[in-house]
Amino acid sequence: MKQGERTWAFPNPPVIIATGTVVGPDEGEGPLSADFDLVHPDMELQQPSWEKAERALLEQATDIAISNAKLKKDDIEYFVGGDLLNQIISSTFAARTIGAPYIGVFGACSTSMETLALASLMVASGAGDKVLAGTSSHNCTVEKQFRYPTEYGSQKPPTAQYTVTGAGAAVVARTGDGPKVTAATIGKVVDLGIKDPFNMGAAMAPAAVDTIQAHLQDTGREPGYYDLIVTGDLAGVGHPIARELLLRNGVPLQQTTFNDCGLMIYDVAKQKVQAGGSGCACSAVVTYGHLLRRMKKGELKRILVAATGALLSPLSFQQGESIPCIAHAVSIEA
Repeated sequence: MKQGERTWAFPNPPVIIATGTVVGPDEGEGPLSADFDLVHPDMELQQPSWEKAERALLEQATDIAISNAKLKKDDIEYFVGGDLLNQIISSTFAARTIGAPYIGVFGACSTSMETLALASLMVASGAGDKVLAGTSSHNCTVEKQFRYPTEYGSQKPPTAQYTVTGAGAAVVARTGDGPKVTAATIGKVVDLGIKDPFNMGAAMAPAAVDTIQAHLQDTGREPGYYDLIVTGDLAGVGHPIARELLLRNGVPLQQTTFNDCGLMIYDVAKQKVQAGGSGCACSAVVTYGHLLRRMKKGELKRILVAATGALLSPLSFQQGESIPCIAHAVSIEA
C-alpha cells in the first residue's frame, strides 16, 4: 500500500459515495454557489454565538452527506474530523451529535484532505466499511481567535485572506457509486521563516510544492496525468508563488490544469475578500461541492487536491515564532 516515500496507494480504492456542503452568505454570492447543498443567508444560523454557528454548519454538512448516501447515523462506523478552533471544538461537539466513534485531527486548513486521506486508509485497510470525513470553518470564529475580533473592524493588507464560512463532509465506503480515492500523499512540515499571519499564501506555498512534487515522484506520474491539480487555499499571493516554484523545479503546470480553491470560491475582483479564500472549509466545499460535481458530469476524470495548512497558534505568533506549514494531497479518480 505504501508507494515511494510518503504516499499511500490503494489497490482497491475506497469510494466517496456521498458528500454534503454547507456555506455562508459570502460563499453563496460567489461563482460556485449552485454547487453547494445549502447556502445560509446569514452568518449566525440562528445560533447565540459564532462558535455554535460553526458547529451547526458541520452538523448540517454531515447530516446531508449521510442522507445523500442513503444511510443513517448508526451506519457510520467512524467519524474523522477537525477544524481551526482551540481543541477542535466544532468537530468534537459535532461528533457528540453524530454518535460515531471519533478521531479528531488538526492540520489547519489542510484538514479537509487529511481527514479524507485517513478515512480512505481506514476503509482500504479494512478498519471500517463506512467512514465519515468532515471539517468546517467560520469567518468570525477564526478572526476572533487568530487575528482581531470582528467587531474591532481592523484594516487588513491585500495579502490577507478571507476565511470561508462553511463545512464539507464525505462518506467513504468500500463499495458503491462515486469517485474513488486512489492515493494520498502525506505532507511534511515546511517552514521558510515567514512570520506574517496576514500573508499565509506565501507561507504555505512551499509546503504545497513539496507535497505535489513528492506525490508525482512517489507515483511516477506526470502532471498531465491529472485533468486538474488544485491547491487548498494559497489564493492570489501564494498560488503564483507555488506555480513559479514548481516551474523552477521542472514541474510546469498550465493555467487550465493548476488552480486554487481560494481563488475559485469567490469572485476576487468583485467581492471584498482580499487575496481570496482560506480556512478548513475552503478546500472542503470546493472539492466536495464543485469539483466532484464536475467529475459526475464527466468534465473531470482525475484530480489531485493538495490542501494546505498554516500550523501556527495565537501563542506561537505572540512569541515571535515563524509559521510552519503543511500540505496533504489526495488523488480522486472517476
